[in-house]
Order: sequence, then C-alpha cells, then structure tokens
Amino acid sequence: MTTNRQEEHMSDQTAQTMDYAEHERTYAGFINFSKVGTIALLNIMVCLVLFTFGGTAGSIFGTVFVLATLAAAAVGLAMGDRGWIPSAGVFVLTGLMAIITAS
Repeated sequence: MTTNRQEEHMSDQTAQTMDYAEHERTYAGFINFSKVGTIALLNIMVCLVLFTFGGTAGSIFGTVFVLATLAAAAVGLAMGDRGWIPSAGVFVLTGLMAIITAS
C-alpha cells in the first residue's frame, strides 16, 4: 500500500517537461492557418457575388477564382509566416473582377 507522499514522488518522476519549441511551432501554424483560412473564406464570398450578379462571365470567372483560391490556400499553408500573401493576391484580383463584371 502506498501513501500519498509516495504517489506524489512517483508522479514527479514520470512527469515530462513541456516542449516550448514544439508549442511555439504549433501556435505559429495555427495562426498561419487562421490567416489563410479567413482570407480564403472572404474570397469565396466574393466568388458567390460573382456567381449571383455576374451572369455567364461571372460564373466562369467565379469558378476560375474558386480554383485559384484553393491553390493559393494550399501554397499559403506551405509557406509559413507569409502564407497569407498568395490568398490576399487572389482576393484582390477577385474583388476587381467582381467590380468589373457586376457593374
């Protein structure tokens, strides 16, 4: 039979220290995913505007930009800290095309 003191001592021996480098790497990945994901969702919303108000040209451009959004998001997730840049570029182009097509 073990006492509380012995159990505490045993748990101290098996406890692992926190890997701060791994924690920071995971956090940086989460922040990058959040940035890229937010911009990609905004871009999908603009593509929906193209589908709704752009007619045939809007449907074609909307499809092209949805595919470009997926590609930019994949590249952005692989890039790291500056991964939001490809998605932002596609977002700007999609917004300009939405303005031109819907007007």
